[in-house]
Formats: sequence, structure tokens, C-alpha cells
Amino acid sequence: MTDSPILIRTDNGVGWVTLNRPERRNAFDDRMIADLVRGLAALRGDGSVRAVVLRANGSSFSAGADLEWMKRMSLFGRKENLADARELATLMGVLAEMPKPTVALVQGAALGGGAGLVACCDIAIAADKAVFGFPEARLGLIPAVIAPFVVQAIGPRAARRYFLTGERMDAVEALWLGLIHRVVPRARLEDALRDVLADLTACGPAAQAAVKDLVAAVSGRPPREALDDCARRIAEVRSSAEGREGVTAFLERRPPAWRTGNGRIPAVPPRR
Repeated sequence: MTDSPILIRTDNGVGWVTLNRPERRNAFDDRMIADLVRGLAALRGDGSVRAVVLRANGSSFSAGADLEWMKRMSLFGRKENLADARELATLMGVLAEMPKPTVALVQGAALGGGAGLVACCDIAIAADKAVFGFPEARLGLIPAVIAPFVVQAIGPRAARRYFLTGERMDAVEALWLGLIHRVVPRARLEDALRDVLADLTACGPAAQAAVKDLVAAVSGRPPREALDDCARRIAEVRSSAEGREGVTAFLERRPPAWRTGNGRIPAVPPRR
């Protein structure tokens, strides 16, 4: 096995991104962050990739920032710390703004920045024993870079509670708050993932990119203010090559051109 902190492979239209520091509970440092940014950018530009799955080796999904790295950075000045924090912000932005569907597969603890990665993904599936939390305040820190994505996922009031207390939540509570979308037994995680990937790859890739842009555009806007923009968007999509192909395929009772086989995803590549 490679000692790289990130493992990336593509298979049958899926980009697999695996956090690979199990001995450090997949806590990230500057190297891991840089590798993630580069890997996600490469998958974004790969036309064969229809969806991206973020998962992890070992018992934890991610413990967030590596404390040894944080201790090292605390010895530097504000300028160096700002540059370092902006690299982490870049990672969260690249993941959140990926035009392709992203899925977090959470098999264990996702804390701090690890929970932030989950919040950045479009879909999150978690094992029933997974736990989540934002312990930064217990270390005299704040969950600043991940805050926009977490607050968007669980709302400001819940964010105040969990940011202020640093307490952990179980998978059921994370589901109820909206941080994750589905909870399954650990043994059924990969089955649940295959179901989601089959649904994702049944849809038009250009439509999915347009959907993600649409959600970002209408979020927080009054409906009446957004309506004209929405009308323009559907008019453009309906007249696009993919839109015409999708409607024609439906009327002709055949699979659209972007689908292959029966839309099912093969066996999930094994973890370490």
C-alpha cells in the first residue's frame, strides 16, 4: 500500500477519493490538504467521471486537523497562519463547488474539519455507529473555515449549540439535523452507496451540474426574485442537446445516451 495520504482511482464513471492516514485517524495536515485539492481538481476535469465518492481507510473518517500540524502552525505569525487557513478554505470550496455529484461515505468518527468535509458533499451516508462533532472550542479554537458549509447544512441555531459545547452527536441526531442523509449498519454502507451511485448515473451529467448551480443561485433568495432566473435556466436546459436527448429517449422508451448497461455500479473498490 502506498504511504500517500490520499488515494485516488477512477472506475466505471466514479472517482474514488480515499483518506489514507488511518494511523492518525485521517487527520489532515498541509500535505494532505494540498493532495486533496489537486486530486479533486483532476477529477473535476476528467470527463469520464460522473460522480465523486469521498471515503476513508481505518476506523475513523477524519478527526479533522492534525494537532501536531496545528501546534506547528501556532508557532508561526499571522501571515503564515492566514495563508495556511486559506489552503484549507480552498479545499472546502473545491469540494463544495464540484459540478459533479459528491458522496461522503462515513464509516467512523467525523470531527471538526472531517465533519466539514461531510457538510461540503452533496450526499452523505453514514454507518449507524459513526459520530460527529465540532470540538474546536474545547481547544480554544473556532470552526471558522467549515462554518459556512456546516451552518448551511444544519442551520444557525444547531450550529451555535454544537460549536459552543464541542459535544458529539450520533448518526441518528446528525441525520435529524441534516448533516447526513442516510444511516445504515456498517455492513450495509457499500450497498447503500451502490444504490445512490446507480441513481446518480441515471441522470444527465450536464443537468446535474446545472442543478447544483441552480440550488446555489436560489438559496436565500425570495421566490419571486428568483423566478425569472429560474425560467431562463429551464429554457436553456430544455433546448440543450442533453435536454433534447433525455426527453426523446423517454418518449421512445429507451435509455438516454449517457446511460450504459442497466445503470448499476460494480463492486465498490476495497479499502485498505
